[in-house]
Amino acid sequence: MDIPWWRDAVVYEIYVRSFADASGDGVGDLAGVRERLPYLARLGVDAVWLTPFYPSPMADGGYDVADYRDVDPLFGTLADFESLVSDAHRLGLKVLVDIVPNHSSSEHPWFQAALRGEKRERYIFRDKTNNWQSTFSGPAWTKVADGQSYLHLFAPGQPDFNWRNPEVHREFLDILRFWLDRGVDGFRIDVAMGLYKAEGLPDVGDQSFKAVSPVWGQPEVHEVYREWRKVLDGYPGERMAVGEVWTDSSEDLALYLRPDELHQSFNFAWLQAPWSPTAFRKVIEDTLAAVPFATWVLSNHDVVRHRTRYETADPGTGLARSRAALLTMLALPGSAYLYQGEELGLPEVTDLPDEARQDPVFLQSQGKLPGRDGCRVPIPWTVDPPSHGFSPGGVEPWLPQPATFAELSVEKQEGDSDSTLEFYRQALACRRDLARSIPYTLEWLKSPEGALFFTRGSLICAVNCGPKSVRLPEHDSVLLSSGPIKRGLLPPDTAVWLRRES
Repeated sequence: MDIPWWRDAVVYEIYVRSFADASGDGVGDLAGVRERLPYLARLGVDAVWLTPFYPSPMADGGYDVADYRDVDPLFGTLADFESLVSDAHRLGLKVLVDIVPNHSSSEHPWFQAALRGEKRERYIFRDKTNNWQSTFSGPAWTKVADGQSYLHLFAPGQPDFNWRNPEVHREFLDILRFWLDRGVDGFRIDVAMGLYKAEGLPDVGDQSFKAVSPVWGQPEVHEVYREWRKVLDGYPGERMAVGEVWTDSSEDLALYLRPDELHQSFNFAWLQAPWSPTAFRKVIEDTLAAVPFATWVLSNHDVVRHRTRYETADPGTGLARSRAALLTMLALPGSAYLYQGEELGLPEVTDLPDEARQDPVFLQSQGKLPGRDGCRVPIPWTVDPPSHGFSPGGVEPWLPQPATFAELSVEKQEGDSDSTLEFYRQALACRRDLARSIPYTLEWLKSPEGALFFTRGSLICAVNCGPKSVRLPEHDSVLLSSGPIKRGLLPPDTAVWLRRES
């Protein structure tokens, strides 16, 4: 059977504000992305996912969209976007764009009309509010001049759409077509499980409401993705959609991946798993048993970078564990999503000054929560301060980079066989070669305490999460390891790919 391109793809997330700045204003832009596409092609990824670049007041880094059919001047023009897509396709890269259907910006023309009392039913306004809280801290309701309040599950500048209004459905079907007509290969859907809210908006904790949550995962949301799937299937080239879906189980996740709904959904259980062979195996088994097409991800623009998460659990292990986790992830059946800078081994920047922070999580919690700026610091391309090649002309970037980024820059790592960047390149090239010959399924091998061994055809993956070295399984050759291997022993915090001929 024909295998769709996205089933085994490696997708690289570009947080546009922090990837590359061509204009010299200290903020990343589409022209900067376009200039760095050859770097991504050489890295060995199959597709890029662009975070929102639409016109926005930037109350939440662009996830508050004021116009879904244009490019914010901060990031360039529609012509810049079209040139980016053309160059990406010429280099063999697919392009996914973020779509934000749960909420708009408060500066969106629809919401401005709602504030004037016009077509207010496009959003969720109420005379009497409930006890729902914003994900970013504080109440999820803001009162307007006439005494009514509107719902915003995130920042006050992000009012939630009312998906029980057919006009909202029609609007987003048209938005999808707008970008599909411009050549995008798919969409990443923000807050994909949040579009519908329970009828009557009952309080969280209301015992008369039998479902788990009145806020998330309402059954009506599935009809939205059935509508969207018909649009995607009507275009050539296997256009696809991947959902940001947080669920309590793999079985719930699988509901979004039925044949007439989304193609993929992020597997956040893998991201949340602690450094443990037992935890890893459970996530792998649960995922492969429940979902038809698995995805794996370790970091993104909303979470602490995985190098730092592993470091926090056991100081001094972060880089070794992050490399081993990458090798383990790439050996699993399905697609993998990478977050910009992880190929450089970037840690979370934890010491940003308060005055530099821009995340609404930090601002709405009055600094009680650090927010997500630490994983969004612009990535380093060269050793040179002040922006390490992120911006031309010595411009300071929109978030300050630590001096340690010089040693982690692309310039510093390129050509160094021991660097994390070259390790990623080797792993992705090896994975691409193997994907043509190994089965989609895996089998477990007997593993020593603290380790996890599995095989996919001729490929054996072994990862050691324990404190002591373990003996490698029987094999014919070593393909790639995340760290040094000696005398047939796999050290702690290390993974290896082995080949077995029979």
